[in-house]
Amino acid sequence: MTSDSITPEPRIVLGEIVGAHGLRGEVRVRVAGDSGENLLDAETLWLGRGIDDAAARRVVVLGGGPGRGGELRLRLEGIEDRDRAESLKRLVVMMDRDALPPLPSGEYYWHELVGCRVESEAGVAVGAVQEIWETGAHDVLVILDERGVRRLVPTAAALMKSVDLERRRIVVADLPGLLDPV
Repeated sequence: MTSDSITPEPRIVLGEIVGAHGLRGEVRVRVAGDSGENLLDAETLWLGRGIDDAAARRVVVLGGGPGRGGELRLRLEGIEDRDRAESLKRLVVMMDRDALPPLPSGEYYWHELVGCRVESEAGVAVGAVQEIWETGAHDVLVILDERGVRRLVPTAAALMKSVDLERRRIVVADLPGLLDPV
């Protein structure tokens, strides 16, 4: 592992180290989100206690592959035995946001949607996206209004009429019951 003294770019969490795999230093990473492709394609990643961890360290990725359900295995430079891999347990695996590959038109990374204001097609304010749940068919936006009322909106294209990342605004369909509190 190497330490970088350069001011870190804003980072995105891609997973968490949950243990060691085998005897040669591979780590098991529980993937955050629906795909671990970015982890497997990365040349370098960051390990730390969280996004704002000033002590986070940059690591070189030597390889990886599939693991248990919801997990991947990674080989990291300088981690050559099981004990060293186990010592990384509970560290968050991050990537610089700028290093994420661009997505096709109409697709968004979760971190891009969290914090966006949501309103109906009629212009009624609904709240802001607090988190996103992975459900299988469609991810679900968890939206909270200023009173703390929660609404759940699937990310289906038919329901999300527009997403303006620059203005941090999402417009959703006006369908009966869609914006009812839960």
